Amino acid sequence: MVDLDIAKFFDRVNHDILMSRIARRIKDKRLLLLIRRYLQSGVMEGGVVSPSHEGTPQGGPLSPLLSNILLDELDKELEKRGHSFCRYADDCNIYVNTERAGERVMVSIARFLEKRLRLKLNEKKSKVDRPWKSSFLGYSMTCEKKPRLKVAPCSIKRLKGKLKESFGRGRGQNLKRTIDGMTPLLRGWINYYSLCEVKNVFEELDGWIRRRYRCVIWRQWRRPTTRAKNLRKRRLSEERASRSAYNGRGPWWNSGASHMNEAFPKSYFDKCGLISLLDQILVFQSRS
Repeated sequence: MVDLDIAKFFDRVNHDILMSRIARRIKDKRLLLLIRRYLQSGVMEGGVVSPSHEGTPQGGPLSPLLSNILLDELDKELEKRGHSFCRYADDCNIYVNTERAGERVMVSIARFLEKRLRLKLNEKKSKVDRPWKSSFLGYSMTCEKKPRLKVAPCSIKRLKGKLKESFGRGRGQNLKRTIDGMTPLLRGWINYYSLCEVKNVFEELDGWIRRRYRCVIWRQWRRPTTRAKNLRKRRLSEERASRSAYNGRGPWWNSGASHMNEAFPKSYFDKCGLISLLDQILVFQSRS
């Protein structure tokens, strides 16, 4: 598989080449002038507007459409060569049979992009690799004879990073409020990965998230006497609650220990409104 990454694509789109491609379909000169002015509207830096001589405004509503108009020529070239490929904006994967073929395709496509569209590949990020060792739009796949979609490891790492920030901000907050604040992130994430067929990662993430919440609870209790009292309230025996509260271990160790798992099982977090990623993916798959 050839994983193409175009270097600073949205910053380096050539205006003349893009406008020539648009003019092939649009004959209204007023509309063409409006698009040209949009491209050259510039960026504001320190209160001063700097004119744009290349690139499309990032975050602008027209930029994704204009990028597809320009890179449609790349799609046509790949189709003409008979390659299987998948492209989204400036991210493109081309599927070939051998590593040698991949190297050959990468060189020829790099030459095509530079000559026809004046774009360059990012040599550090573009690579030839096995499909299951790479990712595309946050997805990866298994190395089985019939591949299955899964969440890419880099996507899991990014999610954990965002959740750690939320847990850090949630210290001292009411648990329900912390869960409510995290719900939009979890719901959006699982909706995006609803096509995944490998489910164990969702179960592992659910366990990690619940352990994080148990860690927050343990920290909030602070003193051993408070911990013993609250563990008894969660229906642990007096002897076990006292032994657990005075064990001298840190919050992370205790959050994964049996006493906190028994005191705060999955059903407790379900009642608090915490989204279970595994439950959600099972619902999605039952509907399909």
